[in-house]
Amino acid sequence: VQLQASGGGLVQAGGSLRLSCAASGRRFSIYDMAWFRQAPGKEREFVAVISWSGGTTYYADSVKGRFIISRDNAKNTVYLQMNSLKPEDTAVYYCAATSVRGSYSRDPAEFGSWGQGTQVTVSS
Repeated sequence: VQLQASGGGLVQAGGSLRLSCAASGRRFSIYDMAWFRQAPGKEREFVAVISWSGGTTYYADSVKGRFIISRDNAKNTVYLQMNSLKPEDTAVYYCAATSVRGSYSRDPAEFGSWGQGTQVTVSS
């Protein structure tokens, strides 16, 4: 599956952004999907994961209560609604897909398909 992320930008602390990740190629609904992020000089870190059906979600502690992951299988798209943004949320955000359903892994190595990344910058 091919992934295309969009929706990043510059926002002030406390603001909101919604990222989108459009999929093409193989049937989107068979994949669990996730968002990761990578700040300069840091390793790529897990943000959120959603099951193929959308019925199960998990979040990193750092974003829990502020971010919401969702998906629309009819539109082959996964979303990340980011609220109450903080400067430490500044990073390149990547969407990823895995055909290993139900593991809800937080390890980037478990995801075989990646989008190109979209920059999110939060100013203080």
